[in-house]
Amino acid sequence: MKFRRRQFLTLAGAALAAPAFARHGYAQSYPSRPVKIVVGYTPGGSADITGRLIGQWLQEKLNQAFVIENRPGGGTNIATEAVIAAAPDGYTLLLTAPANAINATLYEKMNHLYLRDTEQVAGLIRFPNVVIVNPSLPINTIPELIDYAKKNPGKLNMASSGNGSTIHMSGELFKMLTGIQMTHVPYRGSAPALTDMIGGSVQVMFDNIPSASPFVIDGKLRGLAVTSTERAALLPKLPLVSEFLPGYEAYSWYGLAAPKGTPKEIIDKINADVNAILADEKTKTRFAELGATTIPGKPADFTKWVTEETEKWGKVVKFAGVKAS
Repeated sequence: MKFRRRQFLTLAGAALAAPAFARHGYAQSYPSRPVKIVVGYTPGGSADITGRLIGQWLQEKLNQAFVIENRPGGGTNIATEAVIAAAPDGYTLLLTAPANAINATLYEKMNHLYLRDTEQVAGLIRFPNVVIVNPSLPINTIPELIDYAKKNPGKLNMASSGNGSTIHMSGELFKMLTGIQMTHVPYRGSAPALTDMIGGSVQVMFDNIPSASPFVIDGKLRGLAVTSTERAALLPKLPLVSEFLPGYEAYSWYGLAAPKGTPKEIIDKINADVNAILADEKTKTRFAELGATTIPGKPADFTKWVTEETEKWGKVVKFAGVKAS
């Protein structure tokens, strides 16, 4: 009887341990087939470039294909819902962006709740926006912008890459903290907005630093300040908005997410591989060329980041009364 009891306990213990061993083995063999990274933007932009870079580096590190699939539309909701609906096995990932945080409040009705329906895997990069104005304006500093807007309420046209974009929200945060009025003019992307900025039909923009910096450097547009908490390497002479407006901070950022229920072992493995890539000096240099800095950390760190961004931009959306167009 004692033998049978010991035999039962041994078998029971092995049965309980088996799933853990299976999961561990699954993680060790991951990836055994191509992995898809879904990007909710068109090819060529900063999101697409970031996705392709990290996909290329993961492919080189893990000796397995990482395929980029662009699924633009719906303010990234189409791409997000495609990933949420995928099998939670680590073979479909989402390049997550500020839109995922903003959309939680911007859209009154959605088929998903981002933080509930996804697992945050790893942060990748963040980069600031830069406050730019048309050079014809008598504005050279943030205090002058605030003063001009207060003396000319609603007469400044504030361009953005689209309703609810980080560029738009950065401007709305500025308006919220200063009490000024500017008329929002949304475009279908940053490029046409910058064209009209140079032409003068719109006068102010809180554009992503990678796309705006060339025009600031060559003098076609005037840079006033950057929206980060540290000076930007691409435009090192520009001050911070927060030097004149304490508490102001705005970043664009990218990371990786997976469908809810993806095994923790797989998430931890991807996270470790991404962090190893981000720690490489070549990676840092390449992203620095885009005006970005890396944001390594554990999945919990990135979850905290996205949660805080969701709460922050939710307040701005509500204050400004912004609705999805």
